Amino acid sequence: MRSHIWLPLITGASLPSLAFAQVTAPATIIDEDDDAIEVNSSEIVVVAPRIRGQVEVPNQPVQTFDEEDIAAYGADSIADLIAAISPQTGSGRGRGSGRPVILVNGQRIASFRELHRIPPEAIRRMEVLPEEVALRFGYPANQRVLNMILKDNFASIMAAGEYNVPTRGGYDNYEAEGGVFKISGPRRYNFSAKLTETTMLTEAERRIRQSASGQPTVSGDPQPARYRSLADADSTLELNGTMTQGIGEGGLDGSITVNGAYTHQQTTSLSGLDTVMLTHNGDSEIRTLPDPLTTRSVIDTFEGGLGYNTMIGDWTFSTTADGSYTDTNTRTDRRRDTDGLVAAAADGSLAIDGALPTVPGAGVDVARNRALALATLTTLSGRPFRMPAGDANLTLNGGFDFNRTTSEDTRTDVGAFTLKRSDVSGGINLALPLTSRAEDFLGAIGDFTLNLGGGIDHLSDFGTLKNWNLGLTWNPTDKLSFQASYLVEDAAPSLSQLGAPNIVTYNVSVYDFTNATTSLVTVTTGGNPDLVKEKQRDIKLSATWQLPFLDRSNLIVEYFRNRSSDVTKAFPLLTPAIEAAFPGRVTRDAFGNLIAIDRRAVTYDEVSTSSMRWGFNISGKLGSDSASGSGGGGRPTRAAPPVRSEVPAPPGLSGGPPPTGGGGFDPSRFEAMRKSLCAPAGEGASPDLSAMPERMRERLVGADGKVDPEKLERMKQRVCSAEAPWAPGGFDPERFARLRQAVCTDGGSEPDLSKLPEPMLERLKGPDGQVDKARLAAMRERVCSSNGAPPQGAAPAGAAPAEKKQSGESSSGGGGSQRSGFGPPGGGRWNLSVYHTWRFVDRVRIAPGVPELDELAGDAISAGGVPRHSIEMEGGLFKNGYGLRLKGEWNAPAKVNGSGLPSSSDLRFGSTFILDARLFVDLGRMENLVAKAPFFKGARIALTADNLLDSRQKVTDENGLVPLAYQAAYRQPQGRVVGIDFRKMF
Repeated sequence: MRSHIWLPLITGASLPSLAFAQVTAPATIIDEDDDAIEVNSSEIVVVAPRIRGQVEVPNQPVQTFDEEDIAAYGADSIADLIAAISPQTGSGRGRGSGRPVILVNGQRIASFRELHRIPPEAIRRMEVLPEEVALRFGYPANQRVLNMILKDNFASIMAAGEYNVPTRGGYDNYEAEGGVFKISGPRRYNFSAKLTETTMLTEAERRIRQSASGQPTVSGDPQPARYRSLADADSTLELNGTMTQGIGEGGLDGSITVNGAYTHQQTTSLSGLDTVMLTHNGDSEIRTLPDPLTTRSVIDTFEGGLGYNTMIGDWTFSTTADGSYTDTNTRTDRRRDTDGLVAAAADGSLAIDGALPTVPGAGVDVARNRALALATLTTLSGRPFRMPAGDANLTLNGGFDFNRTTSEDTRTDVGAFTLKRSDVSGGINLALPLTSRAEDFLGAIGDFTLNLGGGIDHLSDFGTLKNWNLGLTWNPTDKLSFQASYLVEDAAPSLSQLGAPNIVTYNVSVYDFTNATTSLVTVTTGGNPDLVKEKQRDIKLSATWQLPFLDRSNLIVEYFRNRSSDVTKAFPLLTPAIEAAFPGRVTRDAFGNLIAIDRRAVTYDEVSTSSMRWGFNISGKLGSDSASGSGGGGRPTRAAPPVRSEVPAPPGLSGGPPPTGGGGFDPSRFEAMRKSLCAPAGEGASPDLSAMPERMRERLVGADGKVDPEKLERMKQRVCSAEAPWAPGGFDPERFARLRQAVCTDGGSEPDLSKLPEPMLERLKGPDGQVDKARLAAMRERVCSSNGAPPQGAAPAGAAPAEKKQSGESSSGGGGSQRSGFGPPGGGRWNLSVYHTWRFVDRVRIAPGVPELDELAGDAISAGGVPRHSIEMEGGLFKNGYGLRLKGEWNAPAKVNGSGLPSSSDLRFGSTFILDARLFVDLGRMENLVAKAPFFKGARIALTADNLLDSRQKVTDENGLVPLAYQAAYRQPQGRVVGIDFRKMF
C-alpha cells in the first residue's frame, strides 16, 4: 500500500480516548508491506496495521461484529451466538453441513468443541467471510468462514440454568451448565459441563387423530396414542476441556492446542402397542395389549483434538487432528406372539371382548454400532512470489482421514460386520492478484484476483476422487465486489450411509399417495452397501455492495447453479413416481395396502438446481455510543488501525515523568533515525542503519543475507518523505468521566478495575501478572486530580488527522472495545439482516429413461415438497443493558402431486412462518442494582419464546381435509415453547 501517516493511536483504538501523556500511543507510519514504523520515547518498534488475527483476503466480509454488536445478541455461549446469526453464516450453495468454517484469531482449529461453550464476551471482533475464503485454509468452498478474534486477556467463571416448556404442555426441558474460561496472552483454557433433560411428548398429549384400524374396539383396552412418542425422552451429559499454550516468548513461536470431550446420551421412544384382531363366528374385535413397544438408545462419545500453529519463515504452518469414538447401543422390544390369542378366540375358549390373559414378552432386539473417526489436516500458506499487482498467496494442504464402523443386529443373520475407509488427500490453492489500485498496476479497472485450486482424495474403498476450482474476484471500488467461481468435485457416500445397522421400526404413520390413505407400516432403515460416488459441478456468481448509508451495512446477491450425477440421498417421499422407480423398496398386501417400506439410502441418476439468494445487513446506533466499542463507524477495511505486536510499557505508568511534548512520540529519536537512513551516501555505499530497530533491519535483508537495495529504497521513500505525526487523538469527556467514576472511589474502597480497558489494565500489572500498587496509585493520582478536564497532552475531540486516509479506510478502531461486556451502559445498537432465496430449478432424474421430476411443480421427493421462495431474518436492538432479539424463517406454500388415479390426491403444504424471540437484561450493567445487590454483577436473565406465533404447517388434500399422517402436531410437535434462562459470570 502507499505511504501514509496515521494519527497517534490511543491504546485500544475503539476505547475511550484516554489521552494522558503517559498512555498516549506512539505515532505510526504504514509501510508498503503492511508493516508500520512506530516511534516513542523508549524504543522504535514494528507493528501490524490491522487487528492481529484478521484474515487478509480480497473478498469483502459478509458482516463484521464488534464487542457491542455481540453484546446486543445476549447470547450465553459462542454456540448460541452462531445459531443466532445463522442467516449471515449460512451458505446458499446447498453443499456441506451448514455450519461455517471456524477460525480463531485467523487460524484453523481442530474442532468447534474448542470454543462452543466460551462466553461471547471474550470476543474482540468477529468476521463472516464468503465461501471462497475457505479454500485458503484447506476446506472446500461450500461453507462460509467465521473468524473470531479473541481478546488478549479475559477470565470468567460461568454458571447457567434454563427451563423451557411448550404452552400446549406435554413435556419439560431443563438445562444446567457451568464452566471456567481464561485468556492470558498466548495461553487460554476452558472447561465446561452441561446437563440437558427433556421429557417425552406423546401423540395423546397432542390429541393426534388415530386410524380406526389401529384403535381398540373394546372399552378398557389401553389407547395406543398414549404409547407413541412424538418427541423422545432425552438425557445428555457433556464434558469438555481445551488448553491452548503459546510457544516461545509471548507466543511468537506458535501455539499448541489440546481438546478432549465426553458425551453420554440416553433416549427413549415408544412405538405404540401390540395389536391383534380376534374373530369368532363372524364377529371381530380389535384388542391392544399393555406394555408399549419401547426403543432405548445409549450413546457414548469420546472425542479429542490437537492443533499446532507456527511460522516457518514467512509461511504459516498449521496442523490439526480430530478423533472420536462413538458407541451406540439400541434395544428395541419385539412384538409379542399373539397366535395363541387368535386361536383361542376362534375356538371359543376366549371371549373376543373379555379379559385377555397375560402374553409374555418376546424379548428385545439389540443393535450396536461402534464408529471410530480420525481426521487430520495440515496446511502451509504464504506468499511465494510477487507480481506487479501484489503478492501471490499459496496454500498447500494434505490430510489423512480414517473411519471404521462395526455393526451388528440381532434382527439379521449377518452378524457383526465392519466397514473401514482411509482417505489420503492433498490439495493446492493459488491466489494471483492481476490488477491493483494500491500498487498502481492497471488500477483504473479495480482489483482483480484469480483463484486456482485442485486436489485429490484416495479412498481405500472407493478409489480416487478429484476436485478442482476456478474463481475470480473483482473489486472495482472499496465498496463494491464481484465474485465468480466454478467447482468440480467427486463425493462418496458416508460410512453410515453404507454400513449403519439395519433397524426395523413398527407402526410408523405413512401417507399412501396411491390409495390416499394413512397407514401404520413397518419401516427399515440403515446402510446400503450398493451406493456409488457422486459427481458435483457448481457455479456461483455474487456481488456485494457496501451501502453508502448506515453503519457497516451491505447488500449481497448470489446466484447458484448445481449439477450432480449419481447422487446419494435418503429414501424420498413415497409418491407413485418413486414407487415405480424403486419397486423393490415397497411392500403391499394382496389388497394393495401399504405394509412396509425400505428407507435405506438410494442413488439418483441426476439432480439439477439453480437459485438466487439475496439479502441485506443494516445496522446503526441508538443514542450516544461514547461508552461502547468502535462498531458503527463505517465498514471495516483492509487497513484497520494498528495493533502492537510488541508493546513496551510506557515510562509514565511506572511513575516517571511524562515524555516531552505530552505524548508518546519522540520527535528527536524519529528524526535521528530519519537522518541516518536518509543521509546522502557515496556511490555503492549503504546508509547507516545502526539507529534502526533490529526487526526493521531484518526486513531489509534479502535471501543472500545482505541488504536488498530494492527494499531499502522503498523504505527510504516512505521514511524520508514522512512528516512528524505527533498530533494526539481526540479527548472524550464522557468516557473520561466514566473512567474516573470507576477508579476514583471514596471511603478507601477498592476501585473497580473490571471497567478499565484491557490494554490499560495490562499496563498496570507487574512482572508477576498482578496489578502493581505503585502503578495503580500513580494512575489514580493523575486521573482523579484532573477534575474532569482533559489530561495534559489531550487534544480537543474531533481533532483532524495529519493526513486523510485512502478512500474506504475506516477511522474507527475496528477491533471493538476491550470491556468485559458488563460495564456501565453506553450507547445502543440495532440491526436487521434479511435473506431471500428464490429457487428457479429443482429437478431430479431417478434413473436413466425415467421422466424427470420437477420438485417445484409438485413432483416432490421429500415430505413437504420444495417451496419456490423462502426468507430468513434476524434482528434486534440493545440499549443500556436491555435487549430484544427476533429471528424468523418463512417458507412459501408447496405441493406434492398424486398419481392422478381416482383414489389418489394432491397435497398442498401451506406456508410456514417460525418466529423466535429473546428478551434479555444484562443485570451487570444496572449500576444501582449492582450497588444494592453485588451478586447481580455479571448476571443476565432472559425470557425466550421459540415459535412465538405458535405456527404449525397445515397440509390438505384436494378436498381440503387434513390427512392423518400430516396432522399439524406431526409437522411441529412442540408448538410454542417459552423459557427462562439465567447466567452468572464470576
